[in-house]
Amino acid sequence: MACAKARALYSFQSENPEEISISENEELLVFSQDSLDGWLEGRNSRGHRGLFPASYVQILPASGAPGPGLPSPAASYEDEDEDDWDDWDDASTVADEPGVSAAPNGHGHPALPYPGVNLRPKPWLERQDSAAGRRGAVGRNFNRFSSFVRSGGEAFILGEVPSVLRPAETYSVVMSADGPQWSENPRPFTCTIEEPTKQTKFKGIKSYISYKLTPSLTNYPVYRRYKHFDWLHNRLLHKFSVISVPHLPEKQATGRFEDDFIEKRRRRLILWMDHMTSHPVLSQYEGFQHFLTCTDDRAWKQGKRRTERDELVGANSFLTIQIPQEHQDLQDVEERVDAFKAFSKRLDDSVLQLSSVASDLCRKHAGGFRKEFQKLGNAFTSISQAFEMDQPHLAVSLNRAISITGKTYEAIGELFAQQPKNDLFHMLDTLSLYQGLLSNFPDIIHVQKGAFAKVKDSQRMSDEGKMDQEQVDGIKRRCRVVGFALQAEMNHFHKRRIVDFKRMMQSYLQQQILFYQRISQHLEQTLHLYDTL
Repeated sequence: MACAKARALYSFQSENPEEISISENEELLVFSQDSLDGWLEGRNSRGHRGLFPASYVQILPASGAPGPGLPSPAASYEDEDEDDWDDWDDASTVADEPGVSAAPNGHGHPALPYPGVNLRPKPWLERQDSAAGRRGAVGRNFNRFSSFVRSGGEAFILGEVPSVLRPAETYSVVMSADGPQWSENPRPFTCTIEEPTKQTKFKGIKSYISYKLTPSLTNYPVYRRYKHFDWLHNRLLHKFSVISVPHLPEKQATGRFEDDFIEKRRRRLILWMDHMTSHPVLSQYEGFQHFLTCTDDRAWKQGKRRTERDELVGANSFLTIQIPQEHQDLQDVEERVDAFKAFSKRLDDSVLQLSSVASDLCRKHAGGFRKEFQKLGNAFTSISQAFEMDQPHLAVSLNRAISITGKTYEAIGELFAQQPKNDLFHMLDTLSLYQGLLSNFPDIIHVQKGAFAKVKDSQRMSDEGKMDQEQVDGIKRRCRVVGFALQAEMNHFHKRRIVDFKRMMQSYLQQQILFYQRISQHLEQTLHLYDTL
């Protein structure tokens, strides 16, 4: 097929030689529009050729519009084996829902207004704000693809979300010494991920990896594939507008059944699960608990479809949030959010810097450091071999000691090559999780910023006599919900980063100490060979 032009909808960082990195809004050249296991081959603007995720790009024909039948922002992000849902549910996927799009892993929501939510009120429902539509109305944002609009934040603030019966599903914000925080899960739990196993179906034509999950809620194992995690992740993105849902480990175009990749994905899924179970809201979400506990095929299908039909998503999800009665000055909230925005941006830059340094150090351990110690060992061995040529004055013990010294340094080179598995890999896993979490906050903060702007607009219109005070109070009341929820999420992030970075640094330093102790032991044993000469 002829080449086509495409535009990158999301940024993608390559991790393998076959892949290339692309940046959001970058123009690409696609060699074939037929995806291979969800990947396309093409060339980026820097002239690099390779693979990138098909759902991260939008094909542009000559007119610049998306081509028919080609990947678009609303395309479902298929798992790497392009398989169906096995015997779980062959007929229903997230992509089957009208108006629902599956966001690519780790890159937020696609640019579609109100994903997964039909904001047209049903005939028997009244809008939240009974005064809406009387006299003046606050103007809508011109940018219909801003996170404030497409998350449903604008519709909620303006009182355009249907007022349904009080949902049984509620998530509470409570006041603490540190400010608003999510009410803790009354039934806290953990979940292990073990035994990644290669499975096949269709007489070996299709292959996939199955993971054994054991939640402490039931202590009964369930088996999930990566695409099941992917389904859950997309439900969470549609559900919550002011919660930073952790990104899943990235997909990989090739080598997905290699031991190193399977182990890397398992480690990162463990961190993902640990964050999920520690979050007071995400851990209580019915869809998440169904994912962890359901063992019956029929019950799975029923629960899966019930989760996909959930109307309390996007803008409607704000109806599930209960906030405290304490008064908070909106200007004070704005200042706290601005401080967190500056902090999260600085932390994001620092995490990226440390990740880059750690990745470079991994390469040096396996490459440069290993080779240099091997060279040193070979040089010592060469000295020993030269001494052996001087038979009349041969010092056997000395030659043997020098030869062993050469082998010692070769062994130290191997220790360097293997060490990243003990420390740097785990550091990079944590940093990857936080890169995803931090990348979510600009859009989340934008929702609160948009809400605060609507409050200012409504107050100005009230001062000009163009809006009733009842409408102004309604906008302020709903802005308080967004503000309290965001502050609770900020506080949870602060608590978790202290736990996670403490654990990361302790583990890294402990492994570094053990590493250099092993080197020291090798050197001391070798040194003693010279004591008796």
